[in-house]
Amino acid sequence: MSSLVGAASVAWDRDRMTQAAQRTGPRALAAVKALQPLLAEGAFGDEVALLAKVNEFFNRRVVFTDDRIAFGQDDHWASPLEMLEKGMGDCEDYAIAKYFSLLAAGVPVAKLRLVYVRAAIGGPGGVSQAHMVLAWYAQPGAEPLILDNLIGEVRPASRRPDLTPVFSFNSEGLWQGTAGAPAGDPVSRLSRWREIIAKASSEGFQ
Repeated sequence: MSSLVGAASVAWDRDRMTQAAQRTGPRALAAVKALQPLLAEGAFGDEVALLAKVNEFFNRRVVFTDDRIAFGQDDHWASPLEMLEKGMGDCEDYAIAKYFSLLAAGVPVAKLRLVYVRAAIGGPGGVSQAHMVLAWYAQPGAEPLILDNLIGEVRPASRRPDLTPVFSFNSEGLWQGTAGAPAGDPVSRLSRWREIIAKASSEGFQ
């Protein structure tokens, strides 16, 4: 299942990221200084190991918080540096930060999808709640590994029966559920996603 990330595919700008973090605030700058060695290491390492490290980095550094408390809005999608400066975020913010960090470390976009799910809180049969996770596919059609802020361990989808996919997307496509042909252009159909791509780029992530 594991594979190597080629150094030539690295997609981040150290100077631009550092300068953006300096403008964002001291917590963002401290977090970026800790994140950058991880991104550089990922360019030469095992992708599965990288998934676990990136998942742990954000899960440990960021406290899950409702958008209304963290950002004063009902549904705010934060850029990676915005979330790191706050030290707070909700499920979308975790998934977005992990997505752009893995892209920056050289993971191909085709292997990554942000997935909106219905999560059974308390396990299967529990209260259903809207949630977002990040999925990594070793190859097209393979069972994905799930990066989640609810569970620290990166697990195969088959070990997450509490999650029911609704739709998924990345920078190149939008899907109903997680399979089949793309259902449209996510950049044109999801305005918040379009804004986050621009913000992440300005922060040096791509």
